[in-house]
Amino acid sequence: MATASASNVLRLPGEGLATGLEQLEWAEVQKHNTRESSWLVINDQVYDITNFGRRHPGGKVIYHYAGQDATDSFRALHPDSALVMKYLKPLLIGQVAPGSSTAASIVDGARPAPSAFVEEFRQVRKEFEEQGLFEASWSFFFGMLAHIFLLEAAAYYSIKLLGNSWPVYLLAVGLLATAQAQAGWLQHDCGHLSVFRKSKWNHWMHYIVICHIKGASRAWWNWRHFEHHAKPNVVRKDPDITFPNLFLLGDHLTRKWAKAKKGVMPYNKQHLYWWAFPPLLLPVYFHYDNIRYVFQHKHWWDLFWIATFFAKHFTLYGPLMGGWGAFWFYMLVRTVESHWFTWVTQMNHIPMHVDNDRELDWPTLQGLATCNVEGSLFNDWFTGHLNYQIEHHLFPTMPRHNYAVANKKVQALYKKHGVPMQTKGLIEAFADIVKSLEHYGEVWKEAYYG
Repeated sequence: MATASASNVLRLPGEGLATGLEQLEWAEVQKHNTRESSWLVINDQVYDITNFGRRHPGGKVIYHYAGQDATDSFRALHPDSALVMKYLKPLLIGQVAPGSSTAASIVDGARPAPSAFVEEFRQVRKEFEEQGLFEASWSFFFGMLAHIFLLEAAAYYSIKLLGNSWPVYLLAVGLLATAQAQAGWLQHDCGHLSVFRKSKWNHWMHYIVICHIKGASRAWWNWRHFEHHAKPNVVRKDPDITFPNLFLLGDHLTRKWAKAKKGVMPYNKQHLYWWAFPPLLLPVYFHYDNIRYVFQHKHWWDLFWIATFFAKHFTLYGPLMGGWGAFWFYMLVRTVESHWFTWVTQMNHIPMHVDNDRELDWPTLQGLATCNVEGSLFNDWFTGHLNYQIEHHLFPTMPRHNYAVANKKVQALYKKHGVPMQTKGLIEAFADIVKSLEHYGEVWKEAYYG
């Protein structure tokens, strides 16, 4: 078998193939895919991460790549990969034997070489780095933060100055819900380390935006969101599509549950009871899940910052509405925001391919599991630039104001190699959520009663 060429391997900054390491066959690497024994591969080097999950800043998401090649996902999720490699160095146990990394088929237990699509994707990423598309515009993010504060101030002073009549009250709800939705997109930027060059500055800003401005846990968000990014729409690895007791997604999982007579819901009606999901997600489930996670994992610093959010809210609105009035005002704001958040975050994934882990390469997985929504000034602002979902998933640390620039080259790349990449209108994307739920419901009904 041929030896891997330099073009077939993604070189990380300051890193080359080590010498004198044990040569490990790919088939042997694949065996170590459990929590009891976890190996993963980055740049053809094999790391034993069995006990690293407890110390990994991103949490146990690292185990999603046990027994697999994590080169491209590692590069995507770590802006300073050279620094991170220093922490991984003690875990290095060998390297993939050259022959087993370039086989044309995995039938014999070997691993295929990167496809032309993957190789060109890696080159495109390098070009984006050279063009400065991973450099953030401080004026953009300052503007995002400033307009959030202005919306919050407008909500408060509309009631303080104009009274608590229903028209003014509803105006304040809309203004504060808008501020909260936009803060949700901004905390997302901080969580992906795409605002500042230094990770610790992003971490501190994340505390301020998600904990103090939004009243949610930073650690909880990291746990859910990085698992989603590592394996989007992969059953049992992406928590965002794992609601089998309520909804079934993906033909494979749906048929499996139906034939096993699992679940308690009438899944053929899931497109109808879906409408109860958007108003309940943030006000009910996310509150419960946040509190449970913070106390279970003892994230007391998160709890302190969250407490400052509620102290601010009741200090401002308590004198204007009374304690219970401020509480119900807050819950109504969360309900409005929940509709906004749910439809925007689910439009890119629920209608897309859902399956077990097939160990697809990074750019192919993103094209199957995510879709884009057409860009415009309104769509970009309304969705926090998550209408460019494929670009976001390919390059999670890229500042969102550069997605539109990256989009043209990404579209050309996918088209050239015949890899699916969908772009929809905003309303069409919303409608496809319900249509896909109805489709999976019919699949369930056919398998359950067939």
